[in-house]
Amino acid sequence: MMSPSLQLAITIQPPSSSPIPIRATEQQCLSLLHSTSSLPKLLQALTFLLKSGLHSNILILTRFAAAASFLGPSATAAAAALLFSPSHSPLPLHDSFLFNTALQSLSPSPLHPLPIFSLMLRLHLPPNHFTFPFLLKAIASLPSPLPAASQAHASALRFGLAGDSFVHNTLIHAYAAVRCVAALESARKVFDEMPKPCPVTFSAMIGGYILSGRSNEAVALFRQMQLTNIPPDDVTIMTVLSACVDLGALDLTHWIKFYVERMKMPKTLFLCNALVDALAKCGDVDGAVQLFDRMPEKNIVSWTSVIHGLAMHGRGVEAVRAFEAMKNADFEPDAVAFIGVLKACSHGGLVSDGRYYFDSMSRDFGVQPRIEHYGCMVDLFSRAGMVEEAMEFVGAMPIKPNPVIWRTLIAACRVHGKLELGERITKQLINQEPLYGSNYVLLSNFYALNKRWEKKWDIRKSMDQQGMRKAPGFSSFELNGEIYEFVAGGEKLSHYQEIYEMVEEISKKLMGAGFMAATSEMLLDIHEEDKEDALHWHSEKLAIAFALLRTPPGTRIRIVKNLRVCGDCHSATKFISKVYHREIVVRDRSRFHCFKDGFCSCKDFW
Repeated sequence: MMSPSLQLAITIQPPSSSPIPIRATEQQCLSLLHSTSSLPKLLQALTFLLKSGLHSNILILTRFAAAASFLGPSATAAAAALLFSPSHSPLPLHDSFLFNTALQSLSPSPLHPLPIFSLMLRLHLPPNHFTFPFLLKAIASLPSPLPAASQAHASALRFGLAGDSFVHNTLIHAYAAVRCVAALESARKVFDEMPKPCPVTFSAMIGGYILSGRSNEAVALFRQMQLTNIPPDDVTIMTVLSACVDLGALDLTHWIKFYVERMKMPKTLFLCNALVDALAKCGDVDGAVQLFDRMPEKNIVSWTSVIHGLAMHGRGVEAVRAFEAMKNADFEPDAVAFIGVLKACSHGGLVSDGRYYFDSMSRDFGVQPRIEHYGCMVDLFSRAGMVEEAMEFVGAMPIKPNPVIWRTLIAACRVHGKLELGERITKQLINQEPLYGSNYVLLSNFYALNKRWEKKWDIRKSMDQQGMRKAPGFSSFELNGEIYEFVAGGEKLSHYQEIYEMVEEISKKLMGAGFMAATSEMLLDIHEEDKEDALHWHSEKLAIAFALLRTPPGTRIRIVKNLRVCGDCHSATKFISKVYHREIVVRDRSRFHCFKDGFCSCKDFW
């Protein structure tokens, strides 16, 4: 909806009855539009346009719509009101080009593009192969794009333009923006119907899979692209790299890096940044640093990718050095860079450094701390066992703590034995987020730790009645380009029997080496031996068992887990690395753990 000021600007200035000669006025208006750089200047141009009687001049109107598109939704609303409001429509000089320009200006915008498209059809102006791409891009930016995308698709079919490659590509993008199964299936149907897909087509479909959290299918489609001998462009490469990050697919990331070098693709700043980020987040932070060092051009994103990567790997001291090197290279740290260095301090146990950088943000660089920065500080104190100080810090925060901060404190209370405090905070969190199932799981865990089993089962029963489910733990392992997923409990395993036997073998060898299962991690009212057996089936242990079966002795194993590694699995993996003489790298939801010779790179600090 337009603001009153925009409506006023449009309605109080009717076209002049005696306009200035068009040729001179045209030039004046075009000059004014050319210099438009703000909403007030656009309104000034609008007033001049109406006074001069140029409201039907097709050249001026299209330039006005184009100028508005650069100034955001409010300016776009002003343009749409002038061009298509009831007081001015139908204009005698409307044509398809003008409507296309208007539709183009609506992406992104809160305004719905279908009324403009509908008016175009009522004026008997046929859409062309430019119309639908502009229309579909505007639809993709809507909060609920599916109904409009379906209508636009039907209209494109009716006008015989659905086979156009540009229309095909934007149809896939619009459907993918919906992020639901039905829409993604529609996008795939459009993709499969294309006679000659191009890199843009593959990028759109791959991006759709990633938006919907189906990175495995995104990678599979990229492999299909390779079989069709369609060379990926830099956009496709960067899109696939985001899927690699999601899956932790280091082998594929290395292949892409090699492909870029072999094909001598232009190493743009954006492509190099994407490669650095993917290498670091998939486990090769040294490779990321080497690539970063060779980059001829760097920006703040390049530096923050390295800092965040080092932080994820627990290399806090190196991350702090990189942060200082960035400042020495005359790159002023922004809010994202400070999140990186604070995370590095948190994962590295650098409490005094973390305090210094938090204070430095506003003092030295004028960066006001956001909720993410406060969360990093709470995490810093919590990991260091300074739970009381973390609570004091939260109490002194000038902004309201979010649920992430409360959950950080709850985890610290559990790890450091502050069970009563943790239970109290969890109850507060449930009052704040009554529909978030994970909060109830946290509370039931505290009841279990205190052996209050009836309370625990009451919570779980309440969750069942409300249809809440605990997020299952799963881990993935990349082997020969394939991503294998393992779910806690051993469900859906294609090689169940041999993995079961391997898990049993691992258990016996670990017991012989002196390993004792941390049954306190199994928060169930069952016998201790049953708890030990249940712990065998955590997803990372299944993934490690499979990796030991399928890889040669001495090969490094890389596992990606969606949840935080539990204490028992962390301890067991240290023993496995020693007993089987393997280096095992596990990326959980917050950092990397490198297990070697019975030790972990996190120094049991995670």
